[in-house]
Amino acid sequence: MITNKRAKLLIWSLWLVFVPSLTYLTLLLTKQDIASFSTDILFFLILTSIVAFFPIKLNDNPIFLSEGIALAVFLSFGLFVELIFAQFAIMIVLLTVRIGSSELYRIPLNSLIFLVSSISSALVFYLLGGTHNGNDLAALAFLVPAAAYELTKFLTNQLAINFVRRIMYGSRERFFSKDTLSQFITVLIQFPVGIILYILYIDMGVIATVYVGIPFITLSIFFKQYYASQKVNYYLQKASEIGHQLAGRLQVDEVLDLIIQKLSTVLPVDFAYILDVNKDGLHLIRYVESGEQKTLMIPPLQKNEGIGGTVWQTGQAVLFHKRDEWRGITQGYLPSSVESIISVPIVRNKQIVGVLVLASNTRRAYEKYQLMIVDLLVSYLAVAVDNARHYEDTKNKSERCALTKLYNYRYFEGLLEEEFKKLDSTNKGEPLSLILLDIDHFKAVNDNFGHQSGNLILCELANRLVKMVGKRGTVARYGGEEFVILLPNKDKYTSLQIAEDIRKLIANNPFVFYSDLDKNREQVSAKITASIGVATAPEDADDPLALVRHADRAMYTGAKQAGRNKVAQYVS
Repeated sequence: MITNKRAKLLIWSLWLVFVPSLTYLTLLLTKQDIASFSTDILFFLILTSIVAFFPIKLNDNPIFLSEGIALAVFLSFGLFVELIFAQFAIMIVLLTVRIGSSELYRIPLNSLIFLVSSISSALVFYLLGGTHNGNDLAALAFLVPAAAYELTKFLTNQLAINFVRRIMYGSRERFFSKDTLSQFITVLIQFPVGIILYILYIDMGVIATVYVGIPFITLSIFFKQYYASQKVNYYLQKASEIGHQLAGRLQVDEVLDLIIQKLSTVLPVDFAYILDVNKDGLHLIRYVESGEQKTLMIPPLQKNEGIGGTVWQTGQAVLFHKRDEWRGITQGYLPSSVESIISVPIVRNKQIVGVLVLASNTRRAYEKYQLMIVDLLVSYLAVAVDNARHYEDTKNKSERCALTKLYNYRYFEGLLEEEFKKLDSTNKGEPLSLILLDIDHFKAVNDNFGHQSGNLILCELANRLVKMVGKRGTVARYGGEEFVILLPNKDKYTSLQIAEDIRKLIANNPFVFYSDLDKNREQVSAKITASIGVATAPEDADDPLALVRHADRAMYTGAKQAGRNKVAQYVS
């Protein structure tokens, strides 16, 4: 859709300059006795109007099966009448597809395209000796100009459409595509129908429009239904493909990103929202604008609040073609440019777990069958999100310490292996440091305050370590009262500073908890210290196990045996 006001103004200006003047010029040059055939022309106009009510949309471009009638009109009454018919048919088609006020420029744009194609094809017809009084089907002098007229009209129309898409829409679609082939086939079907209609009209008069019109209207309806079914099959195939791709995603974020990305490629989506059902309402967990994920802060929606809340309450999908249909139920988070909306409940185990909202700035951007496709896709989405959450929970349980929620040693081993591979592959000399920490006299803590109190200290220490290390490294529970910290790209000097900060953080900040062995469970404060060892690769170790072993050695020989509450580095 063109949004540039100057481009729209240019289109209207070109239409005002060329369409009225060239149409009037063709009237002056027409040698046919139009006035004597006004009743016949009216019957042809009625037939054209009926056919124009059944357009086929290919690549968002409406086409209609009236070329056969246009050929008969041109052969019978000349270029001027055919031009008027073409302009009239354009108006009917665009009204049928119900363009919005922002798309009114399509009326003069299509009018100009049809004007160019009609005049070009007529010139070819006349240059090849075509006349308006031949009716011998066997005569090449009749068939060749007529065929050339139809072919020229088709090619000129396609070239003009392709040019407009490239210049004004920025499209890089090839000229010869499936849509081009489909339209060419419709022209091949209509050409003999147009010739027959013309011959019958010469022999029988205006009653020929009835004899040919009925099967031709039937053919128009058939083609419309055929192409609609083809479109539905296309969307069903896409839905199946997207469903398989969703099933292969094991992260919830990946699932949500994929569904919006794929829906935006098969549907005209300017804004997309995914809302999650929570205890206090519908929470927005994904907002995408023009294909880009953004942050939008809105309060939770309750049932019957806004479009999402309405869908949550009713459990029914909704389709709105224009803003006037949903203006009264929105909560204001939809942009003012939005016209068309699809909103579908996300259902899992007969429970609504979320709501999907798709919005377009174009009126009547969505059809009913597209709503059905989106409804099908969100069923895939619900299953995929459920599976991803189950996988993430299982993965977290296998990688995390159940008590402290830190990574466990199993996960840490894998991470250490990966970091060593990077160390070997980059050859940039970037170090990899490891800090090993052991709480001093932790058995005494358990004996004096109870194991539950000891667990509280371990959890508090884990939180302190994560906050202090932040994004600089990864904290894991090594086992018992031991913790390990992996610091990529940190040299020994920097790592020793970090280790010393950790030692001070532990020693200078007593741990406050409730004694598990006290009957009154009074709050107590205990000072805890830790012994810390540091080793760095590649200077201290050339494999993962050696790095852990040397940090452990530094901790015991350099810190524990030296009096505890110390930081020591590995010395070979």
